Amino acid sequence: MIPELMDRPAADRDELAASLAFIRMVNCRLGGTAALLDYLKMNAATWPRDRQRPVRLLDVGTGSADIPLAVARWAGDAGHDVRITAIDLHPTTLDLAREHIGDRADIELVQLDALKLTERFQPGQFDYAHAGMFLHHLTDIEVMTVLRMMQRLATRAVIWNDLLRNIVGRIGVRLLMMRRGTPAMARHDGIVSVAKGFTRSEARALAQRAGLPNVRLRTHLRHRFTLISESAPDRHGA
Repeated sequence: MIPELMDRPAADRDELAASLAFIRMVNCRLGGTAALLDYLKMNAATWPRDRQRPVRLLDVGTGSADIPLAVARWAGDAGHDVRITAIDLHPTTLDLAREHIGDRADIELVQLDALKLTERFQPGQFDYAHAGMFLHHLTDIEVMTVLRMMQRLATRAVIWNDLLRNIVGRIGVRLLMMRRGTPAMARHDGIVSVAKGFTRSEARALAQRAGLPNVRLRTHLRHRFTLISESAPDRHGA
């Protein structure tokens, strides 16, 4: 498995910052951010209206926390109390995430290995657990391990938002990486990421082997997918 340059502990800060900015653009324009936002918007009618406690979201492998920031801004505008815990293992990435989100009380950034989620958090501590553009960094065994832990931590749903491995994705990413000004680190990692993505059947099989219930999968622009696993209603903590 070819490693992604952004994962290197000694990754150059300026190169990492440029690559994270590029990923923010991709998430915003090509469906990564909308995939989670659309799901939350569809479910917001079931959230508590008395604001006695917030809706809690865990974001695994958050990068520069651009998706949590988009969720927090939407929630604030819509009058929802949503608190987000965003984890990432890379210390420089987290420093850049802090710079990106600013001084927000509704987003907590935590340095943590995704394989140690249940060492830090309690079962049912969150309503939703989301992993966006992250699980393709892992081996299949690690993917199933993280999915199991996410399911244990989330009372409402697990949302897995990632890349489809297909010819459309391969062509699309190469065209995207040809754009003038694309950072070299992002160019390398984008091509590697698509190669390490998942087919629809692979994603379903991994989720089922991890024991996730009520799995459904939909695709976006033929190069991304969102796999949702919703818990039984009696597990809802909200």
